Amino acid sequence: MCGGIAAALNLGQHRSLPLTLSYHSGRIFSYTLLGGLLGLIAGSIDLVSWTIALRYLAGILLIGMGLSVANWWQGIKILERAGSKLWQPVQRFSARFLPIRNPMQGLALGLCWGLMPCGLIYSALAWSATAQSALGSASLMFCFGLGTLPAMLAVSLGADKLQGFLRRRGLKLFIAAMLVLSGIWTIYLVTAHGEHLRHKAPGMAPTENGSIMDHSPKDHSKMSHN
Repeated sequence: MCGGIAAALNLGQHRSLPLTLSYHSGRIFSYTLLGGLLGLIAGSIDLVSWTIALRYLAGILLIGMGLSVANWWQGIKILERAGSKLWQPVQRFSARFLPIRNPMQGLALGLCWGLMPCGLIYSALAWSATAQSALGSASLMFCFGLGTLPAMLAVSLGADKLQGFLRRRGLKLFIAAMLVLSGIWTIYLVTAHGEHLRHKAPGMAPTENGSIMDHSPKDHSKMSHN
């Protein structure tokens, strides 16, 4: 998870469980909303080339994030720097909720901090957008948020032993390998089945012998009726 988010979780040294849970609820809810929005946008574009490009992008970002987690390549930070320009006004707005004194402030702060520029979040959003539906993408981002919860709770509540475990080099390498393999597998599936996706494009339907028949409108005025 991004260092900036981890640092933000212990703001004001508040380790109250209700405040912590309210913050993380807002954070996960913001991921879910973003996923639903991107899924809605992605699903509204009915182009096979768009679907293929989206899946390639998701695979590339997963690989990039895996390399970043392992400290082998930090190119993903280019995206984070670009996103930081959009984050600055949100950061200024979120300052009004500090220090956190009640769960409503924690929830509001979580909603804001869910927009923090983070390569892992961007990778998850690109991957969830491949569902190309608001419900599907929102569900994937909700699950992503739940997956980040143990590590973030450990930081928020000061669980030193769990934090130490999560910082182990072996665990980071395992997570990095899983991300890279997921990205490679995603790209492989698109490459192997890209033609199948094209065959499902509107206006194209298989004939009895398995070939593709174009159902797009044609000019029949030149056909002979003799």
